[in-house]
Amino acid sequence: MNRAHLDKLFTVLLAGVLAGLALAAAALPAALVFGLGVKNLMPYTELPEALKAPQPAQRSNLYANDGRTLVTSFYVEDRVDVPVGEVAPVMRDAIVAAEDARFYEHHGVDVRGVVRALTANRKEGTRQGASTLTMQYVRNALAGDPRLTEQQRAAATEITAGRKIREMRYALTLERRIGKDEILGRYLNIAYFGAGAYGIAAASKRYFSTTPDRLTLGQAAMLAGLVRAPDHDDPINGDSGAALDRRAYVLDRMAETGRVSAADAAAAKATPLNLKPSATPNDCAAVPAGHNDWGFFCDWFTQWWNAQPAFGQTVDERQRTLRRGGWSIVSSLDPDVQAKASEQVRTIYPETIPRAAPTAVVQPGTGRVLAMAVNRAYGVGGNPAGQQNYPNTVNQLVAGGGGITGYQAGSTFKLFALLAALEAGMPLDTEFDAPRVYVTKYPIDGGPASCGGRWCPANANTYWMDGDRDMWDAFGRSVNTYFAWLTERVGADRVVEMAERLGIVFRAPQDAKMAHDGAASWGPFTLGVSATTPLDLANAYATVAAEGTWCRPTPVTSITDATGRRVAAGDTDCRQVLDTEVARAAADASRCPVGDQTMYRRCAGGTAEELAPGLRRPLGGKTGSSERNATETVVAFTPQLAVATIAANPDDPRDAVGGGVQKRQIPAVGRILAWALRDQPVRDFVPPGEAVAFQHTSPRTGN
Repeated sequence: MNRAHLDKLFTVLLAGVLAGLALAAAALPAALVFGLGVKNLMPYTELPEALKAPQPAQRSNLYANDGRTLVTSFYVEDRVDVPVGEVAPVMRDAIVAAEDARFYEHHGVDVRGVVRALTANRKEGTRQGASTLTMQYVRNALAGDPRLTEQQRAAATEITAGRKIREMRYALTLERRIGKDEILGRYLNIAYFGAGAYGIAAASKRYFSTTPDRLTLGQAAMLAGLVRAPDHDDPINGDSGAALDRRAYVLDRMAETGRVSAADAAAAKATPLNLKPSATPNDCAAVPAGHNDWGFFCDWFTQWWNAQPAFGQTVDERQRTLRRGGWSIVSSLDPDVQAKASEQVRTIYPETIPRAAPTAVVQPGTGRVLAMAVNRAYGVGGNPAGQQNYPNTVNQLVAGGGGITGYQAGSTFKLFALLAALEAGMPLDTEFDAPRVYVTKYPIDGGPASCGGRWCPANANTYWMDGDRDMWDAFGRSVNTYFAWLTERVGADRVVEMAERLGIVFRAPQDAKMAHDGAASWGPFTLGVSATTPLDLANAYATVAAEGTWCRPTPVTSITDATGRRVAAGDTDCRQVLDTEVARAAADASRCPVGDQTMYRRCAGGTAEELAPGLRRPLGGKTGSSERNATETVVAFTPQLAVATIAANPDDPRDAVGGGVQKRQIPAVGRILAWALRDQPVRDFVPPGEAVAFQHTSPRTGN
């Protein structure tokens, strides 16, 4: 054996011994570490498949509700690997300086680094690693191998001397098989940079909307700094200050190792981050070109998945589970209903104007969402100045979230006052002589509905609304002063609580604060001043249609894993939240606004009387107008389906859509229902009993 081979063997042996010492000296007897033996310190003769022949994770497929129509797929490889030659040299230099300055000098294990770590770790309270880029790549590749179990993936990253020595042996073997540049390229393509960006191509786009070959010195240094703690240092969702500190560290290391001049490093440190985040991090943009409208449903599905603890403890972990797990997901999306909803939404507003008509279709008793439509293109194409959501958007205009708080839904919120009063023991025939203006006890800060500092709503149509009304008539004609009085009788806090119970989410901070701290004095809530979404509203009315059974809105019908085992996360989540008689009474009153008639023949006019006759089946619903007709809302339901649509300008709340738009909303909702129910039997609502219709009782909270 010649001297070169002896030196190489000695290096290998020393690396193994020192690695074991560095990691185990504090916890294991030295004899045990040295007792690993020469055999356990030599390189492996064979590499695992994850290192020898990297294999992509199994993709997850999202299907429509027929279980066959593919909506899209989610998979890890979507990150787009790039050859190392297409990565800017400054990025290659930055990652080497940040993570392994001696990368081109060692053979996979840096003996000098191991000695340094051993010396530092002997000091109390100190922990210093000695992983090379090659060792980090080995760890990442093993941890991400879809052929391994979760336990095996966890073992690949566990903090033990055995794992570290195994990593070293694999690293030594790998460097004998492939070149340094190939290893560096693999590392750059597998590393996680935070904010959902896997690999340098995705990271370049995610943070700076550029490509790896165009990264500047400052950009490269920031990205290189992220790999140490991507979740913590991520400047988009985490700590921009930490990202700046890490960038400075990397630039200093680049200067110290001679990869850049001190002047260039100083100049780069003086520049701001200048982030230019990309807004297309998911695979919903990959829905079939002819079904762009599916993108909004798909986007909501990813929001739903990211909120499910069954798939991981963090959003990043849940996304990794989705993209490598081989899941088969049958969604609740009905392509036929979706197509009709998209068609009808465009009869309310075309895509060529800034106003929108987000619409949701929900199935009572399951919470399954059959369609989500809006007159927008799903994508990040160019928009006019100041128009974030027109004509292109990936924002969730239908379901809310991601900065979309929703829209005022006006008198549709009277349902919650109606339910609260019924639950408190008041019957449907509760009468009140409704005046044109009613001065309440609720304080208010100025405005046209203020009378001496008290909230005093007025009826929109004196001739048609004023006078002696009961719940049927007041709900049908949408009598503001009746419901202001009713709210006083039952308590505004109970009305707010009822809305929350039926799934109304307060996404706007001021609404959440009022609901939490000022519900008892929030009288105007009854008239729909809180922001909501078509999905929340449709699901609230679906709860009434389902006789008080509330179901969490869901985009899925079933989920099975790669072995075909069905998982519980795909099941419906339903519970009884209303007394059955209370729900039946509310459904009965809801027939009045839409031109239907109750069992007791008490409907005497409604704001959308043309809706039921055209549908030719039992129907409930409500219309709503916010102040100055800034938004207009129509919601309608049968025992089998609920639809809600809200006309608004998502980019400019000052742009009042006007009351005339309801003339288009009402028939659009009717046509969606007629199409979706065309093959379903006609079902009637169960009429309420005489007690809830005509008798004052104790609170009706049982079932």
